[in-house]
Amino acid sequence: MLKADVGLIGLAVMGQNLALNIEGKGFKICVYNRTTSTTTDFMEGAAKGKIGLSASYSFNELVASLKTPRKIILMVKAGEAVDELINILTPLLYKGDILIDGGNSFFKDTIRRTRDLQLKGIDFMGVGISGGEEGALNGPSIMPGGSNKAWESVSELLTAISAKASDGLPCCAYLGPDGAGHFVKMVHNGIEYADMQLISEAYFLLRELIKMQPLEIGEVFRLWNEGELNSYLIEITANILARTDPETGKAMVDVILDKAGQKGTGMWTSSEALELGAASPTIAEAVFARYMSSMKDERVKAAKILHKTDYNIFEEYVLQVDDIKKALFATKIISYAQGFDILKKGSARYSWGFDLGEIALLWRSGCIIRAKFLERIKEAYRLDKNLPNLLLDPYFIDSIKNSLDSLRKVIALAAKAGLPIPAFYSALAYFDSYRCETLPANLIQAQRDYFGAHTYERVDKSGIFHTDWD
Repeated sequence: MLKADVGLIGLAVMGQNLALNIEGKGFKICVYNRTTSTTTDFMEGAAKGKIGLSASYSFNELVASLKTPRKIILMVKAGEAVDELINILTPLLYKGDILIDGGNSFFKDTIRRTRDLQLKGIDFMGVGISGGEEGALNGPSIMPGGSNKAWESVSELLTAISAKASDGLPCCAYLGPDGAGHFVKMVHNGIEYADMQLISEAYFLLRELIKMQPLEIGEVFRLWNEGELNSYLIEITANILARTDPETGKAMVDVILDKAGQKGTGMWTSSEALELGAASPTIAEAVFARYMSSMKDERVKAAKILHKTDYNIFEEYVLQVDDIKKALFATKIISYAQGFDILKKGSARYSWGFDLGEIALLWRSGCIIRAKFLERIKEAYRLDKNLPNLLLDPYFIDSIKNSLDSLRKVIALAAKAGLPIPAFYSALAYFDSYRCETLPANLIQAQRDYFGAHTYERVDKSGIFHTDWD
């Protein structure tokens, strides 16, 4: 019996679809799942007739079924489950074997695991995989990090199963050592949080201020998807808003409770941004908005006590759908600028040497944030590889300039109407702060020096100073 090219542990939907993708690209794969019935069901169902796909029912059997150096992909829940699997597999592996964590692991855990396994002669890779169930089956965006030697061994496989952009280029490229791949995936997810929140706020504005119904708003999003806002998230939003609930006949979105879940990657992005000193308020606001949404019972009580603002915008202005479109495009650009700033600062802190333009190319297909304007981000870094911020690129300067009046109008009207659009607010504040030559931080420095003798710098001469304020 021919040995398999790769093993895969974890047969939840992502693991199953990835296994089918690998087999479909001509590689032999052996799968394992701790629950035997899951393996059996998979082999007798979706995997039936797949000649390149086999199953094992013990760790020893899995390891014995693989070509050397052995390559095993872990598709299990991030955290303790990964460490547990590593502890089980390590005694069964040999020097030069490769473990690949394809889950949403925290990049600092990946750095630790890489270091620990290196001491035992085992190569470890942290590989970000984005695209959900569909991407795993048909081609996800893949963000590999880890040992360069290991990458050389698995590059053919990972490149083959990845999504391909419209120009045929694979959405997969080696990003750097240890936690580089999982760091990029983490930031991808942070941008995804912001993108989803901004789109939901645009929907909220159309619903509450222009009084449009879901079906109408869905058609607006469908039209938006034909232009500069073209993206996977805009596309699925149009589809969602066009759907009706078969039980009630209502718009599907109207029967879904307004409590958004999360798995923690947006929080990791915001936390790491704080550590790196990378201002990313829109990404953080998207996380906070999900926390606020989870307070449903409390919000219902507060609404009865604090009451909704009674304000009709039509008394003063007519808000145009195009204003909201422009505002959404501007805030989307600003949120990506924040995400790429995190990538830049993370690359410097951990010595990964990211090519930011190449990262943009990885996200053009397969992943959740795939969007037309990622080509523009690649071009921005091609024109200036040391670009400090996307907001300083000529294309994005013009885009913001053409959208800024609409963004201010939308935010002013929402504020007056008492409509919460925190991601929109934070994006505008970020833009205004970034272009403001003088901020009130001088007063903060004076306060810090007053109560804590923390010192300050002066505008008229160099050095560190302290004032005796009493």
